[in-house]
Amino acid sequence: MKKRKCRFCNAELRHSFADLGMSPLSNSYLKEEQLHTMEPFFPLHAYVCDACYLVQLEEFQTPSDIFSDYAYFSSYSDAWLAHARNYAEHIVSDFDIGGSSLVVELASNDGYLLKYFAERDIPVLGIEPAANVAEVAVAKGVPTLVKFFGEETAKALAGEGRRADLVIGNNVLAHVPDINDFVLGMKTLLKEDGMITMEFPHLLKLMDENQFDTIYHEHFSYLSLTTVEEIFSSHGLMIFDVRELPTHGGSLRIYACHQEREKQVSAKVMSLREKEMKAGLREIGAYTRFAGQVRETKRKLLSFLIGEKNKGKVIVGYGAPAKGNTLLNYCGIRTDFLEYTVDASPHKQGLYLPGTHIPVHAPQKIFETRPDYVLILPWNIKDEIMKQMEEIRTWGGRFITPIPEVQVH
Repeated sequence: MKKRKCRFCNAELRHSFADLGMSPLSNSYLKEEQLHTMEPFFPLHAYVCDACYLVQLEEFQTPSDIFSDYAYFSSYSDAWLAHARNYAEHIVSDFDIGGSSLVVELASNDGYLLKYFAERDIPVLGIEPAANVAEVAVAKGVPTLVKFFGEETAKALAGEGRRADLVIGNNVLAHVPDINDFVLGMKTLLKEDGMITMEFPHLLKLMDENQFDTIYHEHFSYLSLTTVEEIFSSHGLMIFDVRELPTHGGSLRIYACHQEREKQVSAKVMSLREKEMKAGLREIGAYTRFAGQVRETKRKLLSFLIGEKNKGKVIVGYGAPAKGNTLLNYCGIRTDFLEYTVDASPHKQGLYLPGTHIPVHAPQKIFETRPDYVLILPWNIKDEIMKQMEEIRTWGGRFITPIPEVQVH
């Protein structure tokens, strides 16, 4: 049997982090005519490397299979748009980014972020592999290159004289199977005095708050500050600052530059390193204990749903996010528990969730059917959703969040 190797340091992977069984690709939504055809399932089993402590999945599908035609559009969350706008204001006011700068975003999606720079007449370029999503960005006035990013793309842009003053990557570092090629590409693309900012879900939060549903095939890696520092350093980049963010259940934003600049490392970086060390993120035992938490959460959620269904309660979902598909498939929750779900994105409405075949409707469906419970699958934006759907309380409807454990609101 072929040995599993770490995608960063090539050490043998010998330790399990979380085994979530067999699952379809979490963004492979189905049309009605596909419901009676064979659906591919793949192992959803995360391992941890005991050399560099990178938590990772095996690669079963290539990025082109997953991302070339993508169902996720960033602009359908008001909270995420506000986050993007605040980021742009912060970068422009706190750093020397202006009309003579080039801002490049990797995995730029539908232009949700770069539009805030373009509005200030700052030159921008999006790099986005999904042509259907990139088309929306271009229509917003955000120039977008339809490509996967890596060293080859970076060299081509640098050869054209298009090196970046600011390279942005939000929720993309976890999505690349060849993390070395991706980080080396950023090193190549970045001007000598340029800056990189990257946001990614924080592995420590995933573990502390039992966010196992954020494990899915599109996420190849699960990242801590100390492991990302090691990866960046191996390619001549240094992390000089970090912010802890509430997005996606708890994320990090790192600020990086060329090592040659020898910038002073902030106290926040040193403090977060210490926090991760105290939590055991450089010890294998902290990782191998996580599997027990996952199994307990599954049992608690199923016990709650079975109890309420036995009382004759009607339960529906809100949202069709990738994390929701991991949760539903791992727990075996189908239309016998969840009659349907709704989503604000018209690109998902009328489709069916992968694996579970739960139908996706527009949010208005909830007001038409008046269910007893709404299970919020994108629990990371639960406050936004509960505010939007507050009317369900007029007929006694209540909200459920499944992570970190079952809660009724």
